[in-house]
Amino acid sequence: MRPPASAPARYLDFLRHERRLAAHTLAAYSRDLALLDALASGRASGNLGATDIRRLVATLHGKGLSPRSLARLLSSWRGFFDWLVRHHEAAANPCKGIRAPRAARTLPEALSPDDASRLVALDDDSDAGIRDRALFELAYSCGLRVSELTGLDVDAIDAGSGEARVTGKGSKTRIVPVGAPALAALARWLPVRERLAAPGESALFVGRTGRRLSPREVQRRIKGRAAAAGLAVDVHPHMLRHSFASHVLQSSGDLRAVQEMLGHASIASTQVYTHLDFQHLAKVYDAAHPRARRKR
Repeated sequence: MRPPASAPARYLDFLRHERRLAAHTLAAYSRDLALLDALASGRASGNLGATDIRRLVATLHGKGLSPRSLARLLSSWRGFFDWLVRHHEAAANPCKGIRAPRAARTLPEALSPDDASRLVALDDDSDAGIRDRALFELAYSCGLRVSELTGLDVDAIDAGSGEARVTGKGSKTRIVPVGAPALAALARWLPVRERLAAPGESALFVGRTGRRLSPREVQRRIKGRAAAAGLAVDVHPHMLRHSFASHVLQSSGDLRAVQEMLGHASIASTQVYTHLDFQHLAKVYDAAHPRARRKR
């Protein structure tokens, strides 16, 4: 007779089949729970108390784990213990009320509109160049996460209405508008994709094997393109998402609309871009206002 699965294994199974979390998110949860198990020194998860969790957090912080990473770890553990409580395998959630050390607030990096345009406007008529132009235009046009971008299927784009159906975190679907430059780039890419895609492949963006492009490959391509464009910053796919949010907010001032397009569950996640907007306005003020200019 097969022994019963451990609580972490059953919780991961719940996340996989009930919550339908993405593979990379499940992998992160698995690592978090494996770390909890290792730090618990052989004790069952349901027997851990708040003092144990505080000690574990202090240990990890002392080993150099950042406040941001600790906060994410606590969030993962908190969800696991909530699940244990619901299934009567723990009396209480020992993570409740425990917070990670306060982290210094850092703002997301965004490209200027000119630099973003230089990055996405590829001048390359090769198959990979046509694909990358469509890939980067769509990322910047819609503010997509790299997992959302690579997860798109061909039928997710409605060129007639100028919209894309995007599956985000927690398998939640949202409809986002697609700009004219991105639609034009996609129109060039689709005939190329039809020739390159492996039989039965549904992915919108495919690689050399004809299969779905991986997030890692997108990261590699965008870094190479940024270097070729002469951008003096370390560009990653999420920077295009930050740039989209910052530029739309600067133009419209509509925080709610930006929240919906980004797929943020809470508007608090979107409000960070108001700080970027303020920084932009402050730079304009410093450059233009007579009273702001320093005397030389």
